Amino acid sequence: MGDGVLSQDEINALLSGGIPDASPSESGSSGGGGELSEQQIDTIGEVANISMGSAATTLFSLVNQKVEISTPVVTETNWEDLASNYDNSCVVVRIGYTKGLDGSNILVLKEDDVKVITDLMMGGDGTNIDGEITDLHLSAISEAMNQMMGASATSLSSMLNKMVDISPPTATLTDLATIDAGEIDEFLKDNFVRIAFKMEIGTLVDSEMMQLYPISLAKEMCDSVLNNMESDSKSTVDDGIAEAPAEAPAPQPAPEAAAPPPQAAPPPQMDPNMMAGQMPQGQPMMMPQYMYPPQQQVNVQPAQFSPFGPGFAAQFAQENIDLILDVPLEVTVELGRTNKTIQDILDFAPGTIIELNKIAGEPIDVLVNGKYVAKGEVVVIEESFGVRITEIIKE
Repeated sequence: MGDGVLSQDEINALLSGGIPDASPSESGSSGGGGELSEQQIDTIGEVANISMGSAATTLFSLVNQKVEISTPVVTETNWEDLASNYDNSCVVVRIGYTKGLDGSNILVLKEDDVKVITDLMMGGDGTNIDGEITDLHLSAISEAMNQMMGASATSLSSMLNKMVDISPPTATLTDLATIDAGEIDEFLKDNFVRIAFKMEIGTLVDSEMMQLYPISLAKEMCDSVLNNMESDSKSTVDDGIAEAPAEAPAPQPAPEAAAPPPQAAPPPQMDPNMMAGQMPQGQPMMMPQYMYPPQQQVNVQPAQFSPFGPGFAAQFAQENIDLILDVPLEVTVELGRTNKTIQDILDFAPGTIIELNKIAGEPIDVLVNGKYVAKGEVVVIEESFGVRITEIIKE
């Protein structure tokens, strides 16, 4: 407000009877004058930061690109303000909590970002973003969000100290300017929590992703985090009290001395001359005697080996080969190969012609258990196809 012009957030805060904040809080959150206190907004920002850190790691494993999700910015907003400050055409993913939390959250991603993520998940380089969003894109982004939010739910479980589970996500292509917010989720009709993340995927995506919470769910999460922190603090204090040293007992009179127990015979002393490697003259050398427990007598004989003759190795190899001659192997005749995209495969229909990488008249490949062993040509034996071997492949 330093330039004398009120921002939209400041105007909304004044109209609702609140006082607009001069700047966001240090944690990257902003708010004030709404239903959530500054402490609650900061708590939500920290929870979202940890949760999305786990989600970013999961997304990296799906797209095989470096993923960075920045510190979140938390605000209270409504659907009209959200639609006016974000791309109208976007993908909305709804995920409900089925255990541990009561409510749902909405993820909002830009259309081009969804195309890039889908192309990377399909093995592309992320540049195939032409055309419109299809069911394939929506299915792929739903699976990505399912795994990301699953990792996020695991982090939430640790922070809230209770089991958190989610429902399968549903993704829809949405025009924020024309859709009724209630068609997405009922909580969007009132004020809700908006958590904005800056998302970078390699050099392909430098954009913003949003996560929307109902205010009631945000308060529930804050209360659970604070209660968990208080429980941990109380447990630490209790442990410290339990470990306090007990008072020393009063000294007791010493009992009368009892008779000392019989002492074992001292070990035999060795002559210093023997320890120095010398023997007294005129005395035979005595080795120490060790007593072993009696053992059963074992008949020990020297090992007998057959001599190696000239044909021993060949005979041994032949015997080993004979053991596996009746093992069945799978023989495959490959006419040719080609690569097709998922879209091409989905367009297959009776009568579709697939061009292979083999030229007409070129020898076909013969594989045994998937290993390339020979070349051949196709022949017809009565009513069945056959292959005439023309060349054996030697490695």
